[in-house]
Amino acid sequence: MKRLTFVILIFYFFLREATGQTIANPETAEWWSSPGIIGTALLIAIISFVAIIIIGSRLSALILRLQNKSQTKEREEIKSDLVNWDEQDLDWVLENRKAAKKYKLSGTELSGKSPLDDQRGLITKVTQDPENPLVDEKKQESLRLETPQELRNLMVWYLGAAVFWLVFGTLVGQYLGMKFIWPEMDQSPWLSFGRLRPVHTNTVFWGWASLAMVGLGYFVISRTSNTRIFSYSLAKIAWYLMNLAVVVGNFLLMNGVNNGGGEYREYIWPVALFFASGLILTFYNFYQTVATRKISEIYISNWYLLGGLIWTIVLVVIGYIPSYQDGLGETVIQGYYMHQGVGMWFMTFTLGLIYYYLPTSLNKPIYSYSLGVLAFWTQMLFYTLIGTHHFVFSPLPWWLQTVAIVFSVGMFIPVLSGTTNFLMTMRGSWSAISKSYVLPFFLVGVVFYFVGSTQGSLQAFRLTNFIWHFTDFNVAHSHMTMYGIITFILWACIYFILPKVTGKEPPGLGVGIHFWLAFVGLFAYMISLMAGGTLRGLSWIEGDSFINSVILMHPFWVWRAIGGTLMFVSHLVFAYNFVKMIRVEKPEANQFSAALSPAHS
Repeated sequence: MKRLTFVILIFYFFLREATGQTIANPETAEWWSSPGIIGTALLIAIISFVAIIIIGSRLSALILRLQNKSQTKEREEIKSDLVNWDEQDLDWVLENRKAAKKYKLSGTELSGKSPLDDQRGLITKVTQDPENPLVDEKKQESLRLETPQELRNLMVWYLGAAVFWLVFGTLVGQYLGMKFIWPEMDQSPWLSFGRLRPVHTNTVFWGWASLAMVGLGYFVISRTSNTRIFSYSLAKIAWYLMNLAVVVGNFLLMNGVNNGGGEYREYIWPVALFFASGLILTFYNFYQTVATRKISEIYISNWYLLGGLIWTIVLVVIGYIPSYQDGLGETVIQGYYMHQGVGMWFMTFTLGLIYYYLPTSLNKPIYSYSLGVLAFWTQMLFYTLIGTHHFVFSPLPWWLQTVAIVFSVGMFIPVLSGTTNFLMTMRGSWSAISKSYVLPFFLVGVVFYFVGSTQGSLQAFRLTNFIWHFTDFNVAHSHMTMYGIITFILWACIYFILPKVTGKEPPGLGVGIHFWLAFVGLFAYMISLMAGGTLRGLSWIEGDSFINSVILMHPFWVWRAIGGTLMFVSHLVFAYNFVKMIRVEKPEANQFSAALSPAHS
């Protein structure tokens, strides 16, 4: 009976008449009081609060450094005064020093309520927090992880190409941002917005983020499997195929050869075949490395890395099968492809990187393995059916739109699971924010993971979708996710692992400039387009002409250009820092960590 009921439900949903919109458009008289709008405002407040915390910690560290300088100056003055001391005073000091040498601990010095007496100056910090970690990734260090030369070179290859594509792709994006203010900048067809926009998106997607993820993933897959990479030759072939896809694809896009209206799949199928072949080789390489591991367990990171590769290979195949691209079927596949590309490739793979690099940078285990598994399976369940929430109020079946909205709300489960896991792992390490150049990037990425993903679920509601869809608000949301989450996490991982692999630290000032230019630029970019997109959507609802909405957006596009400029300059600084980190010098014998070397023996 249960089986029959299930079959009837399946036929009901998929064979019944596909009706479009069955209810009237939502009322927008009190749009500001809707849950989606209020929730988005609260999420923006969270980002502002995190910015205040980071700024406060940095100022506190600056004040502390100034105090230390003042204390050092006082000590120097005392030393100079000692020259003028009387002989009796010096004898008194010497007697105290001799007595201190004979001092023995009684075991009660730090107990009870008696005042602390540390005559030898052995204690530098006292804490009553039992969760305080023993070691934090706080300051620059010369310790290196013994890594095979082939793996080190492979990482530099992938990350170096990724940095190049980041600079090139965002240079194109910067140019496009300027065209919003000065549309008469050029008259050349290959510099038109319609051709350059997909060059920007595809370059940062498949060039920057994808290559950086795979390069970082090779270290994780080898380290957590306690074995060497299965085949370095396959890894290099995949590198050539992926880069070839981006080079040829961009050349064709700038000459007007594209895949039509498929967003993020503008590369024609032969070009996509190059990239898909690189993914297949990478998956095979990762899988064989895990299969030949020298430990029994498969670490949670490898679940995410292998899962992301499998889902993306399937995604590319489905996105480019011609038989699916007919009528409204193309719209359904486009929603599936667009959202799966972000969620099941970039997000899933990056989460796998976080599960290794975040706890390793803090020298503590991940807070909960179970939360990681819960987030993994619920992401697979809910993310696969939310693509249609980009086409609410479209001719697509109304029930399909509703399913997408419901599953978008279901995404709260993996997002809350992952965010809780990461923040609880950071617990007890907040003091390191003022001293570490890695932790602020991780913190911003984790916060944006919660904020950007939750805001996407809120935006799926029908009222908020009615106001914001097809406006600049969607551009702000995409940058909250692909930039605020993916890019900041990738930067954190690169800044953490490269110095340990190459033995070269980035300049601290350069990392600080990079962080603040990127963070402030993203904030300006995001807020301006959110505000402008809201006003633009309301103007369309009120019946204003399209050209009036273009005029309305001009001041917001100016702030978009300002924010984009700060972001692009930060990428130039990051490229400089990267070059500093890959200048390898011959390490000394005592620089290696013996405790970590068996991972690649």
